[in-house]
Amino acid sequence: MKKVFIFLLLVVGITSCKTDDTKEIPLSESVNIFGDYFYEYDTIPKIYVYRDVAGGLEEEFHRVLGIEDTQGKHVVVEIYADDGRILEALNYNVDSLNLMDHMVVDTALIKRKAELFKNQMIPLDKTNRAEFASRFAGIRDSTLFLKEVSRLYKEKLKLDVMGKKQEAVTFTDDIRITLFNPFTRMEDVKEGRSISYFAKGYGLVEWHTENKLGHFRLEKIMSQEEFVNLMSKP
Repeated sequence: MKKVFIFLLLVVGITSCKTDDTKEIPLSESVNIFGDYFYEYDTIPKIYVYRDVAGGLEEEFHRVLGIEDTQGKHVVVEIYADDGRILEALNYNVDSLNLMDHMVVDTALIKRKAELFKNQMIPLDKTNRAEFASRFAGIRDSTLFLKEVSRLYKEKLKLDVMGKKQEAVTFTDDIRITLFNPFTRMEDVKEGRSISYFAKGYGLVEWHTENKLGHFRLEKIMSQEEFVNLMSKP
């Protein structure tokens, strides 16, 4: 079960400006001010491969796919462990970048739709926080997790992304994860802070805890066929 809950145990994600440029108009399809720094809408899936540069061995895979249906255009980000098992999925509305759905894999490895109380993971501007809150099944049948993320814009900078300098924005993420039993009212709370980096034209390219003991960075982007072949190897 350790791999299934690695995103919770790391409490990271599941993110210098010299002038005020709040009047920038995004070039993407989103009206969100940070739309240019989100994933590009593409119906061909891409797999982002992140490596833990602090430890060097751990990997995490994010499958990014654009979908258009009766609800409009949205981008689904599926998160996989390094052995290819899906852990969770986030479904973003392209227009606002607000979340439409959150899915989490439970202890029986069954996909469950989480209860989404607050649906923002990308701030609407540079001054207000994005608030995310989702409740889903805990480690035991009688327990539940409540994951809360409060994300605030930090700065703009140039960042090395797979060997190239790219314009990026950073966010400070205050994370609170509560494991609780609704029957006994017992709970265990873990809190932490991480920094997330979103590069123009890429989306999430790096994140780390404040002390960088957990530090993931985008290593490469592969096709779905390459990902399937990689996971098929013994």
